[in-house]
Amino acid sequence: MFLLRGEPRGFAVWQYEIRSAEMGQDVVFTARSEFRPAEEEQLRVVLNRFTGEPVASFHHIDLFSPQSDTVMVEHDLDVKRGDVEGRRKVGRRNGDVQIISVSKPLPAGAVWSSYVLYAAAVTNLAPGDSLTVPVYREFEDTVVTVSLVAGQPTAVQVPAGRFDVLPIKNEDFVVYVTRAAPRRVVKGETADRAFSFQLARIGRVVPSQP
Repeated sequence: MFLLRGEPRGFAVWQYEIRSAEMGQDVVFTARSEFRPAEEEQLRVVLNRFTGEPVASFHHIDLFSPQSDTVMVEHDLDVKRGDVEGRRKVGRRNGDVQIISVSKPLPAGAVWSSYVLYAAAVTNLAPGDSLTVPVYREFEDTVVTVSLVAGQPTAVQVPAGRFDVLPIKNEDFVVYVTRAAPRRVVKGETADRAFSFQLARIGRVVPSQP
């Protein structure tokens, strides 16, 4: 569930699915969420389970702010031979939709922009470890450098229960990842703690579409 300044503001259903791939295994991360009253989103991200390399990403967001002329943004991208290719869409209030082609070489070791959320399944950070990676921002078509730092083990209480976790931080966000398999992100919060999410319950994996 999503919280803004301690008040419930929406939910997300997240799923980590491990899938056999030609060169090993992929992690398929799917999500559907609502953050009231601002937005609804659908997300499907594929990355290599062992290296974190990006494979594919689809992200659709409907926006409901009366102050904004933008009502929808979307990207649909694949990584082929080290290049990210596909298209982005921007929908306007008057019904116009702008389609932008994407074709950009990625630097070695680049990851998707929300990598900190996927890191639970594809990294093995130990307390005190740090990781600096180039991050591709899908909606901006830019590459920036992001550092992740693993804090000290702790325990957190969320609606789904009490979990032993390892905090993983970047410049403006921290997620709390379970230390025992299956590893999950059970809590996250901004640096100022104004926004947070907490695991409410755990269900079985439902296979997603290929």
